[in-house]
Amino acid sequence: MFTDRIWKRVEPIWHSYLEHPFVIGLGDGTLHQEKFQQWLKQDYVYLIEYAKLMAIGSAKSRDLETMGLFANLLHGTLFMEMDLHRRYAKQFEITNEQLEATDASAVNTAYTSYMLNHAQRGGPEHVVACLLACAWSYNFIGQHLSKVPNALSVNNSYHEWVATYSGEEFTALTEDAKRLMNQLTEGKPETELAELEEIIVKTSYFEYMFWDMCEYLEEWPIPQKLT
Repeated sequence: MFTDRIWKRVEPIWHSYLEHPFVIGLGDGTLHQEKFQQWLKQDYVYLIEYAKLMAIGSAKSRDLETMGLFANLLHGTLFMEMDLHRRYAKQFEITNEQLEATDASAVNTAYTSYMLNHAQRGGPEHVVACLLACAWSYNFIGQHLSKVPNALSVNNSYHEWVATYSGEEFTALTEDAKRLMNQLTEGKPETELAELEEIIVKTSYFEYMFWDMCEYLEEWPIPQKLT
């Protein structure tokens, strides 16, 4: 299967996530709240763009089954994953309007622009390639962190994060995305498979850059508004 091939490429990249201080802090509860709020706001506006991928995929689908899978992924993003963000935001007294008004960082803008560019130019298989690393790697991280002692304890401020991304509902969505990737690549020539593989590898690197952006509270390298 194509996802088996992909795993061989992304496994070392994704294992580097597990050693990232931000991810470690999620598991053991030591992550500074300011850094988590950076993730919370940046990931929220990222997910708005990410959700557009599923809508594009549904529009490009060649059959109802594929259309339905994209629609299910879209629903999961808007009404399960983003609900997690809204619940955490409420704890920090951040309104939904403030979340939506977040100015995307340089890394965030580059990442979402890369995905939407390839999704709009390609077929449904390109759309899945664009969204796969995010969903699959978060499930990978969540399942790893769920095994960390006390990560799922209410004493860990981020236990709901770990529970969501390691849980059955998100795991099922991830498996749907992987299955769709395998279905859409079946019988494809090597030139197309190599192109799709490269998209998944590049988005995996973007994922690491996103963790870095949250850890170091990065926005833009120069001020956007000069006074």
